[in-house]
Amino acid sequence: MKRFLRGLGRWLFRLGVLGILLLVGLTLPLRWIDPPTSAYMILDERRNDRAVRQQWVAYERLSDHLKLAVIASEDQKFPHHFGFDLEQIRQAVDTRLDGGRLRGASTISQQLARNLYLWPGQDWIRKGLEAALTVPLELFVPKHRLLEIYLNIAEFDTGVFGAEAASMQYFGKSARALSRNEAALLAAVLPAPKRFEANRPDDFLRQRQNWILEQMDNLGYGWIPPGPKAADP
Repeated sequence: MKRFLRGLGRWLFRLGVLGILLLVGLTLPLRWIDPPTSAYMILDERRNDRAVRQQWVAYERLSDHLKLAVIASEDQKFPHHFGFDLEQIRQAVDTRLDGGRLRGASTISQQLARNLYLWPGQDWIRKGLEAALTVPLELFVPKHRLLEIYLNIAEFDTGVFGAEAASMQYFGKSARALSRNEAALLAAVLPAPKRFEANRPDDFLRQRQNWILEQMDNLGYGWIPPGPKAADP
């Protein structure tokens, strides 16, 4: 029995080491390399049998209005947390235990892990993998880079990924030229990109846009993570 347990322990240790190496291999290169695609893009292409629209835009060429709008909308603690918003997680768990619907509590970092490597859904396996990927993302990739990747791979409509493609589709301009109101409207679409359209906003989307604009005022533009040049001493 002791021999069996020692052997099992060795195998578990090896699996643990391999898992850590895999997580590092998936996340560390993102510090320097732009991902050419994502799991969500691949799923969309297979489901709809056509290529997605997406164009990469560097962090400094993205509108500050959009950066702040997305933080205000999706994850207001993003500049300072370690990948998880514990208060939001606690509230989501309490709601579920009280019989309510399981609601999202994912940070931008968690959403990035999911969009890049995983699949849609609420199953616990996916959530566990999402959490495991979020930790090395936060360890190895600076905040401005996480936000840059997120804004370039987030889904804004069926077949439309990234802020540049969305900005061109909805407003006929580059993501660099987005106004404050346009940025808030794009951010308002993110929770349900297949349901809402920024160029045809309904009353709910307008209300969400106005809420995001208020939150942007509360946070201020100093809440945006500085880019690579500003971050260098």
